[in-house]
Amino acid sequence: MARQAGGPWPAPRPVPESCEVQAYLQDCAALVEAVAFPSLVVDHRWNVVMANGAFETLFRGVRPHSTAMPGDNFLRFVLFHPDAGTVLGDHEAGWCLPMLAHLKAAVESHGHDRELQAVRRDVAQDPLMEAAYRQGLPHWIRAVGEAATRLDGAVRLLVHPDPRRGPTECRIVDETPPTLQEIGCTRLTMVLRDARPSTAARRARRPRGTGSHLTVVPLPED
Repeated sequence: MARQAGGPWPAPRPVPESCEVQAYLQDCAALVEAVAFPSLVVDHRWNVVMANGAFETLFRGVRPHSTAMPGDNFLRFVLFHPDAGTVLGDHEAGWCLPMLAHLKAAVESHGHDRELQAVRRDVAQDPLMEAAYRQGLPHWIRAVGEAATRLDGAVRLLVHPDPRRGPTECRIVDETPPTLQEIGCTRLTMVLRDARPSTAARRARRPRGTGSHLTVVPLPED
């Protein structure tokens, strides 16, 4: 059965109640668990509905956090967990800015959602992250194009806890079938690739304990 990072996950999180949907999700959880690569299913708030053992292994070294564990809400983990950069390589450009773009899109689509609004308020409390959201993000999207915000097909850096892998690349593959899409869920799998050269290692790791907030905000040039 698919697991939540940090412990057993006996059943998917609540979704629209229906025996047929629940049975489908149970089978989907078995399928997710069978994948060798880190794989998870999230709802539109980025709450983790299910995740497999490979996902748990990838994030097994992160410290406990009250609101930003990877197996609870992946958006919050990327933006707010102080250990996020120790696993997610090239953290700011590769993960934070794209996820801020997804937050912006989700807030625009679900403006009255309390959980999304709570994430937006937490972003606003960090001056650099708020500047990135309001100013840096639009400039970044204009510079790199909308395609850079898409998850499906994106190649991102990871620092895997298995020393045989270490700093490596993954390609994010969106494997969402129509039934999951209908109930507002998305399935994402991080397909691990061969380890990259030492340049990837230098880009991948950010010192532990520096916080998960942005340190550099790409702003428009005058």
